[in-house]
Amino acid sequence: MATSNRIAEVAAAVGEPARAAMLAALMDGRALTATELAGVAAVTPQTASSHLARLSTVGLIAVEKQGRHRYHRLAGPEVARMIESVMQIAGGVPRQRPPRRVGPKDAALREARTCYDHLAGALGVGIADALRTSGAVEIAGDAAVLTGIGRARMQDLGILAPETHGARPVCRPCLDWSERRLHLAGVLGAAICAHALERSWVRRRPGTRALEVTPAGRIGFRDAFGVDHAAG
Repeated sequence: MATSNRIAEVAAAVGEPARAAMLAALMDGRALTATELAGVAAVTPQTASSHLARLSTVGLIAVEKQGRHRYHRLAGPEVARMIESVMQIAGGVPRQRPPRRVGPKDAALREARTCYDHLAGALGVGIADALRTSGAVEIAGDAAVLTGIGRARMQDLGILAPETHGARPVCRPCLDWSERRLHLAGVLGAAICAHALERSWVRRRPGTRALEVTPAGRIGFRDAFGVDHAAG
């Protein structure tokens, strides 16, 4: 159970600008070295190590060692969900007058990006809408379910394995930062994103969470989900 002290500890860890920059950089689901994160946060490697230790202590990041290198990643989807929520609040707070646009200014980020391990932006919302309209997914409030029709369809497409195990929800709605509508997270959201990357339907844009939809992706997303508006 979360105590007020624990809440304050997590909030303080997120509330430092360099640490916030590091957490945002890890939102694309990849693991980065301390040197890479130091560059993102514009701090020295020594300072970055101190920040990363703080984030690890409060359970916001996990560290994996591979050979001589140590890689840092978000501790789990619940951390990504928290960071995305903070981004929504930070981007929507008016200063002198209400902003005319919410979410990122970068058009590429608005069109398609990763939200931890699933697709977001107009592309992610479009897929969620299409699956909902076809009856593959049912969404009610903060809950979502992959229907029998939807599961069979995802298996036929090679997106989802016949058996899905683990404590993580198979399907969960996630409020999109830029669209302010729902895209899909959970096992299904991660599987769709992984499938798109493996098939080169999307490719990562260097130095950002933005994704480029390829010509193959325009065909793939249309055939698999009926999403026609995805464009690179």
